[in-house]
Amino acid sequence: MKVRNLLLLLAFCCLSLAVQAQFVSTSAHPKREFRAAWIQAVNGQFRGIPTDRLKQILINQLNSLQGAGINAVIFQVRPEADALYASQYEPWSRFLTGVQGKAPEPYWDPMQFMIEECHKRSMEFHAWINPYRVKTSLKNELSPIHIYNSHPEWFVTYGDQLYFDPALPESRNHICKVITDIVSRYDVDAIHMDDYFYPYPIKGKDFPDDASFARYGGGFSNKADWRRSNVNILIQKIHETVRGLKPWVKFGVSPFGIYRNQSSDPLGSATNGLQNYDDLYADVLLWARKGWIDYNIPQVYWQIGHPAADYETLVKWWAKHTENRPLFIGQSVMNTVQNADPKNPSVNQLPRKMALQRAYQTIGGSCQWPASAVVENAGKYRDALVAEYHKYPALPPVFDFMDNEAPDKVRKVKPVWTADGYILFWTAPKFKDEMNRPVQYVVYRFGSKEKVDIDDPSHIVAVTRNTFYKLPYEDGKTKYRYVVTALDRLHNESKSVSKKVKL
Repeated sequence: MKVRNLLLLLAFCCLSLAVQAQFVSTSAHPKREFRAAWIQAVNGQFRGIPTDRLKQILINQLNSLQGAGINAVIFQVRPEADALYASQYEPWSRFLTGVQGKAPEPYWDPMQFMIEECHKRSMEFHAWINPYRVKTSLKNELSPIHIYNSHPEWFVTYGDQLYFDPALPESRNHICKVITDIVSRYDVDAIHMDDYFYPYPIKGKDFPDDASFARYGGGFSNKADWRRSNVNILIQKIHETVRGLKPWVKFGVSPFGIYRNQSSDPLGSATNGLQNYDDLYADVLLWARKGWIDYNIPQVYWQIGHPAADYETLVKWWAKHTENRPLFIGQSVMNTVQNADPKNPSVNQLPRKMALQRAYQTIGGSCQWPASAVVENAGKYRDALVAEYHKYPALPPVFDFMDNEAPDKVRKVKPVWTADGYILFWTAPKFKDEMNRPVQYVVYRFGSKEKVDIDDPSHIVAVTRNTFYKLPYEDGKTKYRYVVTALDRLHNESKSVSKKVKL
């Protein structure tokens, strides 16, 4: 009888643990997660809009994204070898003013503005550039100061578009000069490239680089390997350029969602679509393996159940092929809300996609395409982020291969009555160099008898660049414990310092 009762007790405990484990895995909110959104310029959303109105539009977008738990913004600043910033080498973009080379009136610098506004909201700013594209349509007019007019021999026409020739050292040098200008003069958190390397192939037309292959292709038996080598050289050169200027600035890419199909490579994914490696000459896994990129966001824009490129198949494939670099998933908001969950047709695919993303330790977050669909709450996507998936704040992942040393802890934490209310003040820790300089602070709140657990993001009440936090004073009868930590540029977190207050 005792044995039987013991077995029943063990069975009950196992069942309870299983239920608890299931509950934790489905309701857990990660404290560390990359939660980004892309804001593009090429859709014309900025073109010709007066400065003050455009600033307000951007502020509204950022406020909405911040409220949805987004902690990084990837902002397009170089669509066609032009600039949505005060470039020293390239003309103002037509996607800003309507005419390439025309400065905005009244004058402002959209990238500088966005950096400041993102940092105010404790969001990272990633400067998104297109490396090779010069004209999205040949009918577009170039500014007289565009580099094409000085060196037309660096460029090739393919279909209805104009490109830098990726084979030329001059092309690579110019692109790196532009990146040097951005990283040197602006407080960016990352340089970002999307899926445009060699252009998407046009059926029946080869990219016109025979002359360049004859000149530079020695040692290569086929053009495909040579083209991949050209892109590899650029990627390595950009990484070295960024690291040499500011070792805390990341360099990331967002490639097309399929690396290779199994029909081309047994190690590829069980898909049947365009391929990074074979069609765009982008050997993304090599870049990760060599440490030339600091993060990878494949654009897995399809739905679960897509016949040629199934979302679930691709997420699992990328999760197994990170090559020891941070992996985030590029999500299409519209595709997600417009397709039903195959196993539960009454809901869209967001719940299953988020469950898949968080099921793999090698996936550290996601990026939403486009940001405007989140802001507009398409299919109540933003509502779902706020209510469930981004219910609590998340700090971006630590890039420990870049820096794993935390800043010192904050000093002199003290609540003070001021004319503006009851304020918790602290003093920034001292630092030796820029890599461990505190740039942000995390404020947590716990009940007076509650165990302090800073790994639980539900206790985060603020992530701020200020060295103070306004306390929500009520009647002074309830005790709380506030905890403050410091974050460096790469989000390493210091030891905590706590203070008890009555509110």
